Amino acid sequence: MQKPSYLRVLLGALALAALLASPARAQGKPVYRCPGPPVLYTDGLTPQQAREQGCRELESQPITIIPAVRPRPAPVASHAGEGRVDPAEQRKRDADARQILADELARQQHKLAELQQAYNNGEPERQGNERNYQKYLDRVAGMKASIDRTQADIAAIQREIAKLPGS
Repeated sequence: MQKPSYLRVLLGALALAALLASPARAQGKPVYRCPGPPVLYTDGLTPQQAREQGCRELESQPITIIPAVRPRPAPVASHAGEGRVDPAEQRKRDADARQILADELARQQHKLAELQQAYNNGEPERQGNERNYQKYLDRVAGMKASIDRTQADIAAIQREIAKLPGS
């Protein structure tokens, strides 16, 4: 026995929905489901004809059909250059971005110089609360990590400056 295709089942369901929602159903005409390779839903048979063909009457509530929501069309730009920025304005924005990055770069370089001075090539001065040698080693390791992090930040800022137009 061959299975009904998805399309055939879908078309049958749609036909049933159309028939059940049709004015004929509202007038009291019965809807029949008739067997066969293409299953047939119809309200055009008399009860005698339906019995002869082996059809059975469908007894159900009227089917409510809700229309599908149509997708909205994409907005069409009224002007070709609507999303563009004036070149002078863009140059001003680039200059502002460059200045902000330059200020941040100067702060990070100043911070790095202070950290390196305090680090003293891996031998910073001991503080009064570091009687335990492990505390001193932990502070030195933290200072080294802070120096590495600041150097990475400086490299990242320099890469960002290099990406700006006019570099």
